[in-house]
Amino acid sequence: MPLAPLDEAITIADLTRDPYPIYARLRSQSPVLRVKSLGRTLLTKAADTRAVKGNPALFSTNDPNTPMEKAFEAHTLMRKDGDAHLRERMAMVPTFSARNIKTIWVPSYERHASDYLDRLPRDEVIDLFPMLAGPLAARILAEILGMPDASDADMQHWSQALIDGAGNFGWADEPFERVAAANIEMNAEIARMVDRLKADPDQSALSVMVNADDPIEMSQIISNIKIAIGGGINEPRDALLTILYGLLTNPDQLEEVKSKGAWSDAFEEGVRWVAPIQVSSRVALEDTEIRGFTIPKGDVVMTSQASANHDEDVFEDGHLYNALRNASAHQSFGNGPHHCMGIHISRHTVGKVLLPMLFERFPNMELVDPASVVWSGFGFRGPLNLPVRLN
Repeated sequence: MPLAPLDEAITIADLTRDPYPIYARLRSQSPVLRVKSLGRTLLTKAADTRAVKGNPALFSTNDPNTPMEKAFEAHTLMRKDGDAHLRERMAMVPTFSARNIKTIWVPSYERHASDYLDRLPRDEVIDLFPMLAGPLAARILAEILGMPDASDADMQHWSQALIDGAGNFGWADEPFERVAAANIEMNAEIARMVDRLKADPDQSALSVMVNADDPIEMSQIISNIKIAIGGGINEPRDALLTILYGLLTNPDQLEEVKSKGAWSDAFEEGVRWVAPIQVSSRVALEDTEIRGFTIPKGDVVMTSQASANHDEDVFEDGHLYNALRNASAHQSFGNGPHHCMGIHISRHTVGKVLLPMLFERFPNMELVDPASVVWSGFGFRGPLNLPVRLN
């Protein structure tokens, strides 16, 4: 069997600016494609992306060429398999129990959401990215992780530095320099909190890990916290902004969502339409084949859940936001052993708390100049701004 065809034209800049037309073409013409700029074999069909992530025995997460290890200064659980991955993942699981979500994190989020909404001015154009979506996601995450003294600005800066470093597939110097400085700050804040949480434990992730009967190594506790910082702000932030854009540009859908209270449906459709985390990498542990092409042992395949979520075999008019569709087959939270740990918190906080709260407070919220909204990102994607008038 031949190797997949090699593309030398697609650039990371193209994929960062707008990957969706490229993905649509590839699903139709070259669903298995070696992309020179990525150094990986790109998979764009839903069946292939799901099969690869669901088969850790054949496809390892330990991509040797990812920028993640340099960005996080650690070999994180995101690049581990089997027992090693499970041990580190389970170290944080108690924090995200259904009981804790219901009795601690959702009530805390409700209080913070109300406070942050109180600060928003009415009847003037504001940008919800810096004034609500980013800070609110940062605040609840700081509490969940056990770093409540970290400011919203610090949490957002650290998160973006980690994201830009981990997604620096072009290996540019600046993102690595920025994340190195952020790592120094994060390390200091984590170290400062460890003694406090040992003396006064709570249900935060850092507390649960350092007070465990059989704790994982401190280096891995730190990397676990950083993984959560890296993914725990941009995902709910970008999901909220994407959903609001979708609803406010489809007023008929918004009215039906309001009348049915179908906020969870609006949430699932938003994360399907523009997946906050767009791609993942896996390494073939043995020679295999996908759609008639050889994937040699050691080859890195990149699964595009962004493309899978638009796959014509699964979704009709997948390029359109439709809050009334059944979006349950989307892959934005992953599948297999590495599925997103924060899925239930995101669904509760954004989907069940913040969306209805926003429209109860501001039933006539208006998106000002939708064409001015800038979308960006290849590894992680969302709107960079959302100008609205609250009334």
